[in-house]
Amino acid sequence: MNFAFTEDQILIRDSARGWLGDFAPASHVRQVMATAEGYDRALWAEVAAMGWTGLIVPEDLGGSGLGFVELAILCEEMGRRLYPSPFEATVVLAANALLAVGTDRILDRIATGEITATLGAANATGKVTAVRNGDAYHLDGVLRHVPDGARADLILVAAELDGRTALFAVDGAAPGLTREGLASMDQTRRPAELRFEAAILPASSLVSADAGTALATALDRAAAMTAAHAVGAAEQCLEMTVEYTKGRVQFGRPVAGFQAVKHQCADMALAVETARSAAYWAACVADDMGHNGDGTELALAASGAKAWCSRAYFDCAATAIQLHGGVGFTWEYDVHLYFKNARAIEAVLGDPASHRERVAGLIGLDELAEAAQ
Repeated sequence: MNFAFTEDQILIRDSARGWLGDFAPASHVRQVMATAEGYDRALWAEVAAMGWTGLIVPEDLGGSGLGFVELAILCEEMGRRLYPSPFEATVVLAANALLAVGTDRILDRIATGEITATLGAANATGKVTAVRNGDAYHLDGVLRHVPDGARADLILVAAELDGRTALFAVDGAAPGLTREGLASMDQTRRPAELRFEAAILPASSLVSADAGTALATALDRAAAMTAAHAVGAAEQCLEMTVEYTKGRVQFGRPVAGFQAVKHQCADMALAVETARSAAYWAACVADDMGHNGDGTELALAASGAKAWCSRAYFDCAATAIQLHGGVGFTWEYDVHLYFKNARAIEAVLGDPASHRERVAGLIGLDELAEAAQ
């Protein structure tokens, strides 16, 4: 198997890195994360115009018809810049979920950038139940920590219906739906609480009456993409730290020349490279094997990548803070933005401990624990 990027994938990486470097530097991130909306709508329109919002959407629906390796490339580059936008919620979660369910609905509007969307499912906490009432559905319940839940135009809601997990497409202004942004240590992300109180939805809002398996696949794919984000951000932590330690002088020479500093930076480099391998393996599985069998291989690859990459990112961010000395915690330096993001990324779509437990079960260790009892 050839693990090198193709020419087209290299083009995606280079163009994304160049555009994000020009239009989404740290100064831009700081500016927009302080606004009520949390992102720049003009830049988001450019993202859509470049085809990023339709990257995984089939060509006949206005997208590029590419796969999850290409999406991981974009996620890595966005992670490198901590680019604040609705991309994760709209593409990584919502479009991915619609593809997994096997519907063409809404995807064309996502591809063109006409709407933003998000997914309230196992990626959030809480529960929503749905009841059929004539030609309508009534939804009740609460979902917390929904990415971009307060600002998305459309919300895909997983709700219990007749003992199964159904998926509904809910307009952000639907009657009976209350949306409230939640405070977050990481200001580049905008989680929200969604409260459904006898929310009445038309029958046409039902996307799938039995979406449980499809959503599990979608969330595994999303975990792999989150791992790719962690890779890009971790590598940026490494690069910032190397640059800083080369310029910081103590005892008459750059601190980058001290053995302890060099070894810590080497550990960061190893963490980045192993994380990259894990993330792209999971992306490959999402492309090639995620739709076959019972999903075990995708589950193993995705959970392994999420556990490893999010922890590697946090370790890199923590080391970057340490090697920057006291200034690492100050507002003037960008390192603290990555440290906060790393802590948030650890919790997104399951923390490392929960994914390690899942991996243990997938490789048969749960059976040994049960036998011991």
